[in-house]
Amino acid sequence: MENMEKVVYLDNAATTPCAPEALEMMVKALSGACGNPSSHYSIGYEAKEFVDTGRAQVAKAINASPAELFFTSCGSEADNWAVKGTAFTKARQNKKHLITSAFEHHAIMHSMAALERMGFEVTYIKPTAEGYIRPEDVEAAIRPDTALVSIMMANNEIGTIQPIKEIAEVAHKHGVWMHTDAVQAVGAIPVDVKELGVDMLSMSAHKFNGPKGMGALYCRKGVWPQNLIDGGSQEARHRAGTENVAGIAGMGKALEMATTHLEERMAHESELRDYVIDRILKNIPEARLNGGRSPRLPNNVNISFPGLEGETILLDLDMHGICASTGSACNSDSLDPSHVLLSIGVPEEIGHGSMRFTFGPQNTMEEAKYLCDVLEEVIPRRRAMSCMWLQGQNKARQFSLKGEQ
Repeated sequence: MENMEKVVYLDNAATTPCAPEALEMMVKALSGACGNPSSHYSIGYEAKEFVDTGRAQVAKAINASPAELFFTSCGSEADNWAVKGTAFTKARQNKKHLITSAFEHHAIMHSMAALERMGFEVTYIKPTAEGYIRPEDVEAAIRPDTALVSIMMANNEIGTIQPIKEIAEVAHKHGVWMHTDAVQAVGAIPVDVKELGVDMLSMSAHKFNGPKGMGALYCRKGVWPQNLIDGGSQEARHRAGTENVAGIAGMGKALEMATTHLEERMAHESELRDYVIDRILKNIPEARLNGGRSPRLPNNVNISFPGLEGETILLDLDMHGICASTGSACNSDSLDPSHVLLSIGVPEEIGHGSMRFTFGPQNTMEEAKYLCDVLEEVIPRRRAMSCMWLQGQNKARQFSLKGEQ
């Protein structure tokens, strides 16, 4: 099979190409607005205008007030701030228990682990086999000393969308703050903080064709997690540091564009997603979709190929000009099976052979068909060479029978 001349980029959950319009806005900010946004003279005011415009654009996209939005360096910082800041704030009220899920992004998982080392207690809710957190399981875990519930809006590996509105209602019924890591959701599906009823929400610009190194934390009016970064009076005295003017300008423009064309983008990506899922499951024996089909992010395909290692498939795809991943980009150096797949009951032997393909608005049906063509050639060939295939085949069948019981 001949390689395509161009690179087929199917790792949009890891990062997205910066939109030309966002890049143009960043160049304007870097070229003209050389002043400090906190300075009280004309070129400082010019820089502040970029910041104010970007803040208004991001706030509008999630139906928030600009005063409720605080810029950070990335989604991981926003997650750390929400989790640790809340923990430190609520500890003063003797509330040192937190609730999260067992398949969160590492920014949440490692923040929780750090708090446990400080003496906090954490309950990790196990998702269903289809990859969903049940509100009743969250409610069962709440205690009088619970400070925070933090459940991601959409899983970054398997793409399942969680019932955040219902979970937030449960948390608030017990007087507990609710945070959601919406890094994979904002710009990909409709996100309305008022409709969701969350107290805090994290996002990251590079997931919706904005610049890398730029994120934000939404905090509902009256909800103030303790500061993580102290210094100057930027971000209403809640997050010190000179503002990333160009990054804010690019983030605002990128999210404005993403939400303006959201329905069209969702329909396009869903068509590619469903084509790939249906064709792989039909044509490649023992292939298994990880996570339920609905509700699921429009762009997410996560499939296991028992009997093979994901890294081997990844290298084969790269030789054919296809960029994909075996899971989260933030854990790409680890050879351990995905904690997300293990949390939904996928055996290690099957989890090792998982691949994630995530589409963006730039991808085409031609590229989706090319991906399937390559997989239908690569997977059988690699299995014929693998001593693990017979064992993987048996394990996959046993796992499928278990799921049907």
